[in-house]
Amino acid sequence: MASEVKLPRLGQGMEAGTIVKWLKSEGDPVEKGEPLYELDTDKVTQEVEAEASGVLLRIAVSEGEVPVGETIAFIGEEGEQAPEQSSSGNGASAAQEVDEDPQEEGSPGPAREEERERGRGASEQVAEARQRPAQDGGRVKASPLARRIARERGIELSALTGTGPEGRIVAEDVERAEVGAAPAAAPAPVAAPGEVERRELTSIRKTIARRLTEAWQIPVFQLQVSVDMTRTNELVARLREHEEGPKATVTDVLTKVCAAALLRHREVNAQYTDDAIVLLPTANVGIAVAAPQGLVVPVIHGAERLRLAEIAAARADIVSRAREGKLARDDLENGTFTISNLGMYRVERFTAVLNPPQAAIVAVGATEERAVVVDGEVVVRPTMTITGTFDHRAVDGAPAADFLQTVKELLEEPALLL
Repeated sequence: MASEVKLPRLGQGMEAGTIVKWLKSEGDPVEKGEPLYELDTDKVTQEVEAEASGVLLRIAVSEGEVPVGETIAFIGEEGEQAPEQSSSGNGASAAQEVDEDPQEEGSPGPAREEERERGRGASEQVAEARQRPAQDGGRVKASPLARRIARERGIELSALTGTGPEGRIVAEDVERAEVGAAPAAAPAPVAAPGEVERRELTSIRKTIARRLTEAWQIPVFQLQVSVDMTRTNELVARLREHEEGPKATVTDVLTKVCAAALLRHREVNAQYTDDAIVLLPTANVGIAVAAPQGLVVPVIHGAERLRLAEIAAARADIVSRAREGKLARDDLENGTFTISNLGMYRVERFTAVLNPPQAAIVAVGATEERAVVVDGEVVVRPTMTITGTFDHRAVDGAPAADFLQTVKELLEEPALLL
């Protein structure tokens, strides 16, 4: 009997996801654990693996937003007939696609048309639709991800041929256009002086806005320390000379130092809840990364147990995948603390916004040559400013100050980590 492929819940609080594209076609053999389709959630776009082996009998939802638990496809034996409708009993056809352009109630809409076409198989009407960009009221029909990619890369959607349902342009069509496999894209129009440009919010951008709004309601305070980076810079230079694999960076040392300090000052490695303050047993350190789709914070789990070389490898991996849009949801979950480093942009100091439900975040500025007094003498030392933001509901001033003092001491004498 054919098994239903349902949209999974990939993380706490996930209610729906957007199917970007299928990596298999109807009739293709599928192995359990093989990537089956791409799913866009409020945090990442990731490949979802098949949970069963067999043949992909029918794709019930080609693309679009789908609630968790909805049937999106069927996998079974070759020659087996797939059910026309899910047995979930929710009254809605599993084949219905949620279009980004809402349809008036009672109108057929692309989802219903697509469902009828699936029941009859591929028809001449679908073939014709795929030869031209689909339009609705003069607007080219394209998936949200395709619109975002086209906007970022300056590709005109009306110049493309859509291969999605009813000729809709999907992300793959835009990517092919960039390398010349699709009709050449017209150059993006240059906005006239004073012209307003409208950029639609992506799911990730909406999540960023929601979480920052939540963070702004938390009572916080900031503390700041200046750190002599002489010894840390020497350590990083030595590691770069002798270590194989990804080259160590100051961020890697910061990750290790903060992880050690968090376990010494567990009041900072905490989360506030309505009836308790939860002290966490391990330091899962998030690294804020500016990715094309927006700010993301992938996590290095158990950083206190890792050697610097292992942290460097983990950091290189998650930052690379963040910028390529290939993070999995697990990469973003269970963080207990965050580092935001803008030193590479020559920002001297700044204040970072808290990353709920975490109780603390540090903002790291550039290392600069500054005049300081050492043993009564004015000398020039490489100095970095670190600003900590703390949730005052969970952390008081004194424990927060002790934590930052430990971070400062370990950065100035990294041998203390050994």
